[in-house]
Amino acid sequence: MVATLGKNSEFAEVNINNKDSLEAALSDVDLVVHAAGPFQQSQKCTVLEAAIETQTAYLDVCDDTNYAFRAKSFKGRAVDANIPAITTGGVYPGVSNVMAAELVRAARSESKTEPERLRFSYYTAGSGGAGPTILATSFLLLGEEVVAYNKGQKIKLKPFTGMLNVDFGKGIGKRDVYLLNLPEVRSAHEVLEVPTVSARFGTAPFFWNWGMEAMTNLLPAEFLRDRSKVQQLVEWFDPLVRAVDGIAGERVSMRVDLECTNERSTLALFSHRRLSVGKRHSCFCSSNS
Repeated sequence: MVATLGKNSEFAEVNINNKDSLEAALSDVDLVVHAAGPFQQSQKCTVLEAAIETQTAYLDVCDDTNYAFRAKSFKGRAVDANIPAITTGGVYPGVSNVMAAELVRAARSESKTEPERLRFSYYTAGSGGAGPTILATSFLLLGEEVVAYNKGQKIKLKPFTGMLNVDFGKGIGKRDVYLLNLPEVRSAHEVLEVPTVSARFGTAPFFWNWGMEAMTNLLPAEFLRDRSKVQQLVEWFDPLVRAVDGIAGERVSMRVDLECTNERSTLALFSHRRLSVGKRHSCFCSSNS
């Protein structure tokens, strides 16, 4: 990292739960990128608060609904501090939201039609190169009820159910994906005003999906919402996941499907060899049913 950023780079150890520690670290910084997940079951937005206090531009890669909307409640304070503050600015959610917004924009402005259904589908082989963080995130999400929208009505569903087989294109092919509670569902419904929205995730090898499905059915939701217990699970599984990564690879892909009132359907597809995205391949396609 130092080789990439330059010789002036330096590292500082901070406690992200300690506001004073954070404010000291941010006292002479232009931008803080908060990537210290998992964000699930976090009760405070301490890094964001410290950024506001020190008037430091803020960006996070949050992928948790509660955290994301708690962060948005600081909008007024960020405006008063005259700093940009962006939440959920990672790959998914983040890039996936931009893909969805472009599909909706094109449907309304170019095709003169109204969106009816938006579906986010995500695939990551193994850990996607993200290591134990994505494991912890996935396990914690298994403890959350899935919020989705059906014809404008908010519905709650069991996590890691509602399996669909989705084609992620060349190099990845068809993969099974399952419902998870992700923040882009609510934001797409409220901001893009799409009445039916859901999000699904799947991994590889296929037996990891079976394992997550089994965890959802066998472990109490309270256990899966306990960060300390989930961290123990991560420590047990991480060596095995890393070993399998060498076989399964670390590809990541996102597909966003939009269905409209005139039976026109469009999709956006984004794939990369690792979850930490650099150069990427993406496309937008449309068809009439």
